Amino acid sequence: MKAERRIVLCFAFAGDRLGGSHISLKGLLDELPKNLYRIVLLLEIPDGRIADYFSAYEQIQDPCALEKPFEVGRSFGIGSALRTVPRAIGRAKLLKDLQVDIVHTNDGRTHASWALAAKLSGARMVWHHRGDPGARGTGMVAPILADQILSVSDYALPARRWGKLKNAKVIHSPFDVDIAVDRDEMRRALVAELGCPENAIICSYFGQYIVRKRPVAFIDAVDELRKISGRPVAGVMFGEPEDAAVYAQMKDRLTREGRPPPVTLMGYREPGHKWIAACDVLLVTALNEPLGRTLVEAMLVGTPVIATRSGGNAEALAPDCGILVEPDNPIAMAEAAHKLVEKPARVQALTHRARQMAERRFTKDRHVEQVKGVYSNLIRKQRRIADRLRFEPGPRGSRPPRQSGPTEISGKH
Repeated sequence: MKAERRIVLCFAFAGDRLGGSHISLKGLLDELPKNLYRIVLLLEIPDGRIADYFSAYEQIQDPCALEKPFEVGRSFGIGSALRTVPRAIGRAKLLKDLQVDIVHTNDGRTHASWALAAKLSGARMVWHHRGDPGARGTGMVAPILADQILSVSDYALPARRWGKLKNAKVIHSPFDVDIAVDRDEMRRALVAELGCPENAIICSYFGQYIVRKRPVAFIDAVDELRKISGRPVAGVMFGEPEDAAVYAQMKDRLTREGRPPPVTLMGYREPGHKWIAACDVLLVTALNEPLGRTLVEAMLVGTPVIATRSGGNAEALAPDCGILVEPDNPIAMAEAAHKLVEKPARVQALTHRARQMAERRFTKDRHVEQVKGVYSNLIRKQRRIADRLRFEPGPRGSRPPRQSGPTEISGKH
């Protein structure tokens, strides 16, 4: 009797930009039992940041990468999916050669690149949606090509549910809810680096400098807080420029004559939660954010959150785990920050409540068990189909007896 082989999971990546989806995915991969799953990463760029970040896992270069990859942030639909058709056959062959059972994609460009190939190969397709509800791929392509659609929040799912969207599941991203940070030590280190007074209000921004995250609105909010606060105010921005036009606007705000710049650009730093803990308040200016990682990390390390009433922010901060303000209103955000930081008892109650809620809703164990449940369900369906094809009725309607127990799958691993 042959031993049942491990389930082969394939995680494909388009481009080489690291983001929150990669952090969430690594949290999943690190917890999946390696005796049950063989994890294979297919990379468009074999020696880049993503390859380094997932260096502990088996990696194979995508042999059919597009000469002109899909652009970051650019929506796609049927037309973009059709671009992948000439490559899909080669990718499908690779998936078959690897005996892949499940293809799990995590961002728009990867969905577009691998969904059709997964379908042609006979593998099950998990479409993990981490974007906004207006994403054309999730609304138009996923219902046809995906076997299971996952979403990081209720907000992120399209309003019109058809095809596989009818059975979409919301699985919140995984976090290490046991993280412990010495806030005082981190704050001292940040104050020393900035050279700001000890009593300064340190406001923070975490994320790429792109339109959706509204980095210019953060700069303006810090500027407004300086006008109304009786204490020094320091703004810090942790991230990297991804949009040249947005970065130019930021530089313009930061180089106005006659006053010191309202914020300091800190670059990209890991682990991010330690630097969030160093700050007095996290200002989330983003619009249509499905479910921001930094927002949850702030809840876990005791940094109060003021966020726009947009996207999944309200969902993550419910109930009463942060403060919500109107979008694109730096004055409202500054006023909310001013009122909050001057009331230590309110900050303590708010952050205590937020930590308790985050510990219940965003655990790694909960995330991993939910995703494993999805994988198991897809494999069971796949095996039932294989059984039906194997034991089709004979000429007189007879059917060979079904084997007891799960169907065995043999393979090279």
